[in-house]
Amino acid sequence: MNYYEVSMVGNVGNYYDVLTYQSSDQLAVGTIVSVPVGKRTSLGVITKQVKQPDFACKEIAKVVVDTPLPQTLLQLHSWLCDYYAAKPGIVWQTILPARIASKPRIKDPGQSETHTKNRTHILLSKQQRSAVAAIRATNSGTILLHGVTGSGKTEIYKTITQDVIDSGKSAIILVPEIALTAQLVSEFRNRFANVVVTHSAMTASERNAAWRQILFSQEPLVVIGPRSALFMPVRNLGLVVIDECHEPSYKQETSPRYNTTTVASKLCDLIKARLILGSATPSVNDYYLAKHFHRPIITIDKLARTDAVKPTTKIVNLTNHDNFATDSKLFTKPLLESMRQAIKNHQQVLLFHNRRGTAGLAMCESCGYLATCPNCYTPLTLHGDKFQLICHLCGHTERPPLSCPDCHEATMVYKGIGTKRIEEETRKLFPSATIRRFDGDTAKGEAVQDVYNELRNGQTDIIIGTQTIAKGLDLPHLTVVGIIQADAGLTMPDFSASERTFQLVAQATGRVGRSSQSTIAIIQTYQPDAPAVKYGAKQDYHAFYDEEIKRRQLGHFPPFSHLLKLSCAYKTERGAIEASRRLAADIHKQHTDRVRILGPAPAFYERLRGQYRWQIVVRSSHRQTLASIADQVADSTGNWQIELDPVSLL
Repeated sequence: MNYYEVSMVGNVGNYYDVLTYQSSDQLAVGTIVSVPVGKRTSLGVITKQVKQPDFACKEIAKVVVDTPLPQTLLQLHSWLCDYYAAKPGIVWQTILPARIASKPRIKDPGQSETHTKNRTHILLSKQQRSAVAAIRATNSGTILLHGVTGSGKTEIYKTITQDVIDSGKSAIILVPEIALTAQLVSEFRNRFANVVVTHSAMTASERNAAWRQILFSQEPLVVIGPRSALFMPVRNLGLVVIDECHEPSYKQETSPRYNTTTVASKLCDLIKARLILGSATPSVNDYYLAKHFHRPIITIDKLARTDAVKPTTKIVNLTNHDNFATDSKLFTKPLLESMRQAIKNHQQVLLFHNRRGTAGLAMCESCGYLATCPNCYTPLTLHGDKFQLICHLCGHTERPPLSCPDCHEATMVYKGIGTKRIEEETRKLFPSATIRRFDGDTAKGEAVQDVYNELRNGQTDIIIGTQTIAKGLDLPHLTVVGIIQADAGLTMPDFSASERTFQLVAQATGRVGRSSQSTIAIIQTYQPDAPAVKYGAKQDYHAFYDEEIKRRQLGHFPPFSHLLKLSCAYKTERGAIEASRRLAADIHKQHTDRVRILGPAPAFYERLRGQYRWQIVVRSSHRQTLASIADQVADSTGNWQIELDPVSLL
């Protein structure tokens, strides 16, 4: 008889993380099995073979998947549990696909048609060739590929992937969102035969089939998908690429709240593989760490196409009312004139607006003044019921000013703009144009990835949307980009608001200027001198980084500290406040000299699904201190959500 420790999959029970079972069969570590737990059965993963214990053991019911998981996934699972203070069963649910116990009827869902055209002979530019040589010179570890939009990073990914495939190894290519998957898949299928795709828009059966295809494969593969593709059971992995690595969607929002770049770095460290982080606007954190630890930073500052014409960039000040067109309250004269010219010439227009920048905020229409917290230097949010400005980080409150404290004009406003309003006004101005809006309300089957070919072929005249349309898309008929209110993101009460605004402005501006035709990007803003806006319009990353890193250091925010966000939800506001105050007091008592506590304060979305939400942010120079606090909170009773290393405090 053989005895095995089995790690449970899912939330089986408070004390059922690992149990010991027996089997007459010799089973490999990593085998997925079905085991009895109480009166029901549960899935589990064999993590260790042990000697016969001094207690009776139940029999393993059956083997669910004959082929064991790669040992690297078991090591990664153990690390994830420790690093993010997460329950083993919950981590397994993240790593393994749903319905793994059922055999899918679909065959090879992720590998459909073979490539239809040969693009293997595309000539790389001098900078691209230099980048490839630098990557080849690095056998393993993290490489930051900092290339401006349109510099041809995808061709570099494909070249290095070809190296990996030729050496008999596999590659994982990650994209931030499904919307970008179709474009990248098309590029890779033009060159590689064994491409497997996985993403959340697929059915559970399709994803299960793709997972099994990868597990059983004996051939080198290229796996493409969003962050979950990182956990595919790829054997002999030689390369991981994270495209648009700055995107916040690489942060998992449910437990375990992991950061994909961090996990990928650990995975590549375990197997001595390369990790390429590609972006035109890398996160301040990633860039600082690359410099601090002397990791390779490869810069490409020229476009891949030698005939590409640099776009005209124009910043329009919204505080000057003379800039507005007489027939529009949203569009300034330069933007409206450019839109009309593009439509007349049968060219495309893209209108971008950060929809999240619609909270009630105190802003002066005359000078662009924004009410900020004197403690946290983040924008204050207006609470209309109490008529108070509140800081959602430290809880500071003050009365909204009736006139601007800077210019003393009575032009304070408390409002925002949404994409629906933009669409309504656009349809009035251009009644015969084909218009599409992409945001959180987009109907199923109408998302960017569903109509990508229509957008690329120029069948849509005006594209309106939020973050999805501002990144990664290559639209050859696009000649005008309009950013409705570039500083909208700066109104978010968050330490990363300026960085996020810069990235979106730079990425949206980068949608034009990729071809030989003349293009223009018009940035409307109340704050034309804000670093995120002026440097984003120029796509000047280094100038923005130099200013932002100083601000982070002054405020003791990452990368100069570590953060732990603790959020609770209660049916009554009093319950949320009392629970937050109790926990904050306990943390302060036990870790007085090692942490700084921000809050308790209302969460950004203070009331959600009928519950009141409050949060505590704990800051420390020692991540292990925050990890121990996270473990302590996880083991206690209460309605607490735990997030180590949050990329945002909203």
